[in-house]
Amino acid sequence: MAVMPVDVTAVATTGQAGRKKRGDGKAATGFLTPSMLGLLAFTAFPIVASLIIGFYNWPVIGAHTFTGLKNYQTLLTSKEFHTAILNTFVFVLLYLPLNIVISLGLAVWIGSKSIKAPGLYRTIFFIPAVTPVVANAAIFSLILAPNGLIDSLMQTWFGVQAPNFLGSTTWAMPSVVMLSIWQGFGYNMLVFSAALDAVPASLTEAAAIDGAGTVARFFRIVLPLITPAIFFAVVLTLISSFQVFTQAYVLTGGGPGNATTTMVVYLYEQGFQFYKLGLASAVAWVLFIIILVITIFQFIGQKRWVHYDQ
Repeated sequence: MAVMPVDVTAVATTGQAGRKKRGDGKAATGFLTPSMLGLLAFTAFPIVASLIIGFYNWPVIGAHTFTGLKNYQTLLTSKEFHTAILNTFVFVLLYLPLNIVISLGLAVWIGSKSIKAPGLYRTIFFIPAVTPVVANAAIFSLILAPNGLIDSLMQTWFGVQAPNFLGSTTWAMPSVVMLSIWQGFGYNMLVFSAALDAVPASLTEAAAIDGAGTVARFFRIVLPLITPAIFFAVVLTLISSFQVFTQAYVLTGGGPGNATTTMVVYLYEQGFQFYKLGLASAVAWVLFIIILVITIFQFIGQKRWVHYDQ
């Protein structure tokens, strides 16, 4: 029986490739280890800890005792928590559509042929998104305060006094929404601008040749093509709007009364003012469940209106 010769070069090459892959794996593990440790220490562990703490009476100082579902039962019967949920949903219902409409409108306007320097406008409109929220809130508090900029202008031009925006239960939440839109519309504007730039010009030109007007071209061609970007913006904006805290806390402190006390503001008060860490953890998980359920419904419903390229 003939013996087949062994290709020594091929064996050596295979061995070198295997050693190289093992070396690359060790190098990758070394680079990823700090990030993984940070993820475990500052994300995974706090999530698990908050889930456990939610079943305890857990003061900052002193012994903690297991209470089961008592914290969640307390939330179900708490009028303050019900108000916080209502305020959060009111904020979301006001902020989300306004943010999307304003961002999309500005993106369309900047992308029009009449604008000579679109990059400059995008930079200007994006500045509030990278400005610290506390700084924006401090500026808005000066603008909206009695005898502030708006009040002074209204008294000078029209001879009437502006409403007490930050001290009125009617105007406090719209003021928080106004600040939040100023803070957040720039990010979605860039998302929509990128989506609009990706729309093939040949499609709109063909529609124009067929006699479609500007409005018809936008709603029948452009808008369906950018629905994936709209869906992306809606999902992220909705999640962030449910977590609104800094705007309400800095601008109004959750007041007047409980008019702007959102769920995260309520969580902060319970955890860091009244030191009820168990109750605060329960609030966090209720908020998580609400966001999770709404996001799931969004992904189920997106099949009906989001058009992906096949």
